[in-house]
Amino acid sequence: MSRSKPLLRDLLEMFALAVGLYLAASLLIQAVHVVGSSMSPSLQDNDLVIASRLDYRIHPPDRGDIVIVKDPYDPSQSFIKRVIGLPGDHVLIRAGQVYLNNSRLQEPYLAEGWATTTNWPAVPNLPDGEAVPGGSYFLLGDNRDHSSDSRLFGNVPQSQIEGRAVLRFWPLQHLALLNVRPTLTGHS
Repeated sequence: MSRSKPLLRDLLEMFALAVGLYLAASLLIQAVHVVGSSMSPSLQDNDLVIASRLDYRIHPPDRGDIVIVKDPYDPSQSFIKRVIGLPGDHVLIRAGQVYLNNSRLQEPYLAEGWATTTNWPAVPNLPDGEAVPGGSYFLLGDNRDHSSDSRLFGNVPQSQIEGRAVLRFWPLQHLALLNVRPTLTGHS
């Protein structure tokens, strides 16, 4: 009988540790299934990525981060977009180019030869672009002509951003860290 008590205690300790690790992991990371082509070529339909839920509790999103966002029309759903405009930035899209604060954004993650037919904002009397309000972010899909993003639903409050995509882990042949960043060039 004395043998069963230590065994039972060991099993309970292992179970408690497993539950604790599961809860910690589910609070810190999230596996995300990519649906659709709005982030192509960076992410493809049916890719699986790991997202950090902890990052934005420590620091705000950075330009170029790929983020998991609550769908503004159906909060039970999420989607993936890229942070382009930070709070206070003036965003303008003209002739297939994104401008932030009158500087052109170089985006190495876009498909070669990409150009969108959409100008943003559509209002021509905002020559410097529209300002991103404090606490919000301007998000775009990498496949600009096939993406529902801030051009459609507006700037996204940080409270709607669930996490930062860190690693594409499936399919295995496309295993990669998701850390490619845009850069700003001189004034336009």
